[in-house]
Amino acid sequence: MSTPITHASFTLERKLSVPPSRVFQAFSDYESKKKWFGGPPEWTQGESSLDFRVGGRETDVGGPEGGFVSTMNAIYHDIVQDQRIVYTYEMLLNGERASVSLSTVEFEADGEGTLLTLTEQGAYFTEEDQVDGRKEGTEGLLDTLQAYLEGH
Repeated sequence: MSTPITHASFTLERKLSVPPSRVFQAFSDYESKKKWFGGPPEWTQGESSLDFRVGGRETDVGGPEGGFVSTMNAIYHDIVQDQRIVYTYEMLLNGERASVSLSTVEFEADGEGTLLTLTEQGAYFTEEDQVDGRKEGTEGLLDTLQAYLEGH
């Protein structure tokens, strides 16, 4: 029996109190991104890299001590300074591909702040439906991004 596939998409928005240039920098600068992007504090960090340019790649590996290993491999396809980032990424769980996604992150000036809109279109390959978990995890990352940017 072949592994099932689920296609799904979701869009998340965040109103941030900092300008688009600051939000964009949180995605594009390795040291800034490491302050908000990743697993929970108790996770062990493995390989981590960011080559932020069109055609560049990003890798982030981690997981709970003695538990599963989560790997994210991304390729950047379109970058418009302070406006948008478009990338594809695959997620692997213990070396097995769990999903492949196309993500678009848009930054729009909103008064003194930014309206961030993240849209993800994914193909999920695991037995259980993981779309809700991916959306929840992405919401958690955006919460951490907002706390980082707004000093909470």
